[in-house]
Amino acid sequence: MSAYKNEKLSMEELQRISVEEFKQSEKLPLTLVLDDVRSMNNVGSVFRTADAFRIEHICLCGITAQPPHKEIEKTALGATESVQWSYYTKTLQAVEHLIENQYEVYAVEQTKNSLPLSSFHLHPHTKIALVFGHEVMGVKQEVIDRCRASIEIPQFGTKHSLNIAVSAGILMWHIFYQLIQKDQKYETLR
Repeated sequence: MSAYKNEKLSMEELQRISVEEFKQSEKLPLTLVLDDVRSMNNVGSVFRTADAFRIEHICLCGITAQPPHKEIEKTALGATESVQWSYYTKTLQAVEHLIENQYEVYAVEQTKNSLPLSSFHLHPHTKIALVFGHEVMGVKQEVIDRCRASIEIPQFGTKHSLNIAVSAGILMWHIFYQLIQKDQKYETLR
């Protein structure tokens, strides 16, 4: 048995910030775009993970459900109150708005020329938007066509896809990790 005592932290020891402090805090320059995501559990999970990494904004598009909704809240656990979001009837509207506001927009999708996640490197001071698609159909081709490129999470098993909430979490961590390595202003997020 190890002499090292590994005790869970209490809620007080976690020192979580309030919703108001979250709203006033520095955010990662990252916006997530949900393109016709049908599962409200996935939507809620994306909100919760976006809260964890202090993501700037989420664009809910098309058939993607919007808060407040009890099915979203089951997995969001209140993150819909902290993470800023907006709704667009068409995903292309959201993408065009982001491009007009100097975001580099990437589809998270398997395409003929997709970039493996390990090759996706950020430049400091770049605003990024990631588009995640429908659980079965993926990101619409018309949306992919407007994106700067596609990013693919390499997979080595028998399945060719990941759950959207899992994919979003992987990408958020990847971007968070790169930004805190490259830009000291994000050191406070550690």
